Amino acid sequence: MNTQKSSLEFSHFPVMLNEIIEISSASKGGVFIDCTFGGGGYSKELLKYPKTRVVGLDRDTYIISIAKKLEKKFDKRFKFYQLKFSQIDKLIKEYVDGIIFDLGLSSIQLNNLKRGFSFKSKEDLDMSMGLSDTSAKDTVNNLSEIQLKLIIKILGEEKDASKIAKNIVRERSKKKITKVSQLVQIIEKSKKKNFYSKINPCTKTFQALRMFVNKEITELINGIINATKILKPGGKILVISFHSIEDRIIKYYFSNFSKNKSKPSRYLPETKNDFELFEKYINKAIIPSEDEIIKNKPSRSAKLRFAVRSSNKFNFPAGLFKKFEKYLEIEAINA
Repeated sequence: MNTQKSSLEFSHFPVMLNEIIEISSASKGGVFIDCTFGGGGYSKELLKYPKTRVVGLDRDTYIISIAKKLEKKFDKRFKFYQLKFSQIDKLIKEYVDGIIFDLGLSSIQLNNLKRGFSFKSKEDLDMSMGLSDTSAKDTVNNLSEIQLKLIIKILGEEKDASKIAKNIVRERSKKKITKVSQLVQIIEKSKKKNFYSKINPCTKTFQALRMFVNKEITELINGIINATKILKPGGKILVISFHSIEDRIIKYYFSNFSKNKSKPSRYLPETKNDFELFEKYINKAIIPSEDEIIKNKPSRSAKLRFAVRSSNKFNFPAGLFKKFEKYLEIEAINA
């Protein structure tokens, strides 16, 4: 008997699903962790193979009903936890075969206008993906102009950050900014009209605030490091990213902690490096097919990278924090 799908499940399209399943070698069986469960697309596909077990994680309370249905259907092979993926090593007490991260905003979150992620929303400024300590409303009303400028400029890579921050502070002095529509008006007034751009003028500021509220860079760096701790030798970590900062972090981590990391000089002898967490890394991002982009337009900015765990013992890659400390410092601002 087929289980009826909810509207949440229908609104979710797992990006590069076939590629994820093929690269993870799910057909051979094993233990997999779906770190961003969302609508459950990856977990459901992995569970089609009878020798697989899957653990699903998600910080979002809105998708628990989907996860519970899957737990009921696969009571021996699937378990869900409402948890940030940065805590993965505290939860999983066994070595696993594959770990999947599908980063960024899901269609389930974006399409729920009450949550304040969409420019079209008339609701309160929130932008929390779940288990967050603050909201976008707290951020725009409580932080200084300099702090807002740094968040918008560094996390959003917005060239008009200074003007947007200044206008946010000016407007909130007249009236508290509580609604998405208020913030949209401020941003639109702050930016010059570009009739040739297909990108909404609010995109980068909304990205910055969402990332700050959910500490997305902090979560990502801690998440991929802690995931590496529990991968079997030969196990795979797969990450789909949707903007340049995320992809930069993933590319750097896989490249600089792999066996084929570039030497300072080609004349130096080969030496064993305890920080070689991965086998030789193929530095090439996989992108969606044209057919997939037609069916699921948001997938057009997706990049998939994966790495294979080496047999070396785990050594903490402190250099990753050092490399991206400017983002971590921004996210550490207290709103």
